[in-house]
Amino acid sequence: MGGAVSAGEDNDDLIDNLKEAQYIRTERVEQAFRAIDRGDYYLDGYRDSAYKDLAWKHGNIHLSAPCIYSEVMEALKLQPGLSFLNLGSGTGYLSTMVGLIIGPFGVNHGVELHKDVVEYARDKLDSFIKTSDSFDKFEFCEPVFVVGDCLEISTDSHQYDRIYCGAGVQKVHEYYMKVLLKVGGILVLPIEDQLTQITRTGQCTWDSKNILAVSFAPLVQQSRADGDKPDSVQLPPVTVRTLQDLCRIYIRRTLRELAGSGEDDGQARRAGAQRVPQKRKRRHCRRRRINTYVFVGNQLIPQMVESEEEHGDEEHKDGEANAEEEEDKEERDLGDVEILKQANIFRDQIMALPLPESLKEYLLYYRKK
Repeated sequence: MGGAVSAGEDNDDLIDNLKEAQYIRTERVEQAFRAIDRGDYYLDGYRDSAYKDLAWKHGNIHLSAPCIYSEVMEALKLQPGLSFLNLGSGTGYLSTMVGLIIGPFGVNHGVELHKDVVEYARDKLDSFIKTSDSFDKFEFCEPVFVVGDCLEISTDSHQYDRIYCGAGVQKVHEYYMKVLLKVGGILVLPIEDQLTQITRTGQCTWDSKNILAVSFAPLVQQSRADGDKPDSVQLPPVTVRTLQDLCRIYIRRTLRELAGSGEDDGQARRAGAQRVPQKRKRRHCRRRRINTYVFVGNQLIPQMVESEEEHGDEEHKDGEANAEEEEDKEERDLGDVEILKQANIFRDQIMALPLPESLKEYLLYYRKK
């Protein structure tokens, strides 16, 4: 599934295209998508295709198309403090974006069949926390990933406010997933070639709504010998935050507010003194919509369902050419202007505190406690 929007040059360009095509419709979802660079979840050598609206698969590692993830994020109607379960959590890309919205008092769990993919997801999560400036702009609910068959979750497991399944679900397994949902909760899953939103309205009642025509690879079950009892998956416990964690959350919140006010003051002092050129988008291809994307063997084959070509193409060509000429001229005129990269004031403030190094690392959300 994919190909619904034009290819972008970078992550921001991709998000702009998703907004233009109305796949991203709310500010919260847009902020989460911009905070996490999709290309960071690709293996080296494959990043060139990260900003195309296409699914990507390499071995057990799989990412759905950006238009799918954006529809899922919108359909989940995420809010701070909710609990979330990702069935088939894969690289952790979606779970990490969810964590930026539900915040530190939410619950963020993922179940993935393949151990190597869970290790990959944990590595990507560590990298995001330790290296991304975007991380420090949010209060985060860190995902917890477990290895196991998501169709073998223990029957005494707790229920969740929001659930997503990232693989094609057979009708026989629909009820199994619905009972994991709290009353009032939302489940989003691909079933019978439709991305479907299911809302639990009562103990035994649900409302269903089809969102988008899709074609997902079917959910894979754990292989086992005949007669062997399947391994039951124990989901991570839902626990109350420790006093230590609460202290970290509120210290980071206070420092973030101080860092934000410091950046505002610095920007005011620099106003008019230096001119920083803003990036402008260049569009060379017409938008099209492809509502299905099918796996055939190891290849992804697009199926055109609906096409939307932008009107007045010929009129725009001359205007775009003139705009590009003006942009090139402006870039030449601004050749002497230094483009300043903002320092991560938040982390600088923490490192400057008169505290033991291990405590500084804990405040930075690193693994040392």
